[in-house]
Amino acid sequence: MRTRHVNLLIALVAFVLFSFSCFCISRMTQTSNQLINCRNHILEFKENILRLKNKTERNHQELIKALNKMKFEVADRENVSVNSVKKNMNALGKNEIVPNAFEVLKFLFPHLRKVDRIYPDVIIGKEKTGVSFALGISTVSRGNHSYLKQTLTSLISRMTLSEEKDSVVIVCIADSNEDYLKSVVGMITKKFKRQLMSGSLEVISIPAYFYPHMLHARQSTEASQKLESWRIKQVLDFCFLMLYAQPKARYYLQLEDDIIANKMYFTKIADFVHNITSNNWFYIEFSILGFIGKLFKSEDLIDFVRFFLMFYKDKPIDLLLGDIFQVKMCNPGETLEKCIERNKHIRIRYKPSLFQHVGIQSSFPGREQYFKVSFITGI
Repeated sequence: MRTRHVNLLIALVAFVLFSFSCFCISRMTQTSNQLINCRNHILEFKENILRLKNKTERNHQELIKALNKMKFEVADRENVSVNSVKKNMNALGKNEIVPNAFEVLKFLFPHLRKVDRIYPDVIIGKEKTGVSFALGISTVSRGNHSYLKQTLTSLISRMTLSEEKDSVVIVCIADSNEDYLKSVVGMITKKFKRQLMSGSLEVISIPAYFYPHMLHARQSTEASQKLESWRIKQVLDFCFLMLYAQPKARYYLQLEDDIIANKMYFTKIADFVHNITSNNWFYIEFSILGFIGKLFKSEDLIDFVRFFLMFYKDKPIDLLLGDIFQVKMCNPGETLEKCIERNKHIRIRYKPSLFQHVGIQSSFPGREQYFKVSFITGI
């Protein structure tokens, strides 16, 4: 009996051990499956992270490219330079048309008939058109002296924003000296960046091929030869600038690079022109000094240029302006004074002068000049 009980106990223990072993094996199997599933999830997660990382890197590279492109475009617009905005007419397509204003030059200068396109070598600005006023400034090197920055500051600072929008100031570099060209461009791009970006300020340079090969004098002494060549070139410089400005605006105002403007000068000019009842005027003088402050209707500029170029070797341009007035408006045998009195509504003089001449060092090398015009009296 006792043996039987021992056997039953052994059998029970064996059963318990077997059951526990089965339970342990089952739990181990489940745990193994869970570990396998966990490992698979981890591998899947790693693959997702890797794909996300690759996608992020691609997006990062694309973002860098986009930012670099934006930086380049901003820098290209803001840091205006001769190299980035240079327009050489030789590089233009064959289908592009030469502006009609420059065609007059080919009739008067045989050496230009071989040139396909006549246009400035350098243009900096937006080439704005459709404005009311174009203000032209021709500039050349005066050695160690320069009044251009002062002149531009005076002109631009005394315009309202709406007046800036309705005008364009054109600086024409009429000097073959590369250092002077770079210095002017550098000064303007640094000091007047906003005006360049808006299109209210432009810089151009006259191509060397424009000038006739005979810029020499008919006088005997060397000093007089230089002076006459300088006067001849000055007439040509003004003519080129006037032709460039002609299609841009309704009116053209001739200035120089060594003047300062009166306060509210632009408002006074605009109001005066708009209040003239007749549109039959020839030109308006907003300064009696030389060729400064002369306002023309742009539609008449080509006629003026034709006349100036016919006699450019004979007289300075301010005297030629008086000659064309006398030719067109005065009766035969009539004195100029009587003609001016009779045609006050044609050749109009505004008082007081709106521009003050400040340059002492002349653009003619070695010569100084001290003439000035008072803002108050105009004389």
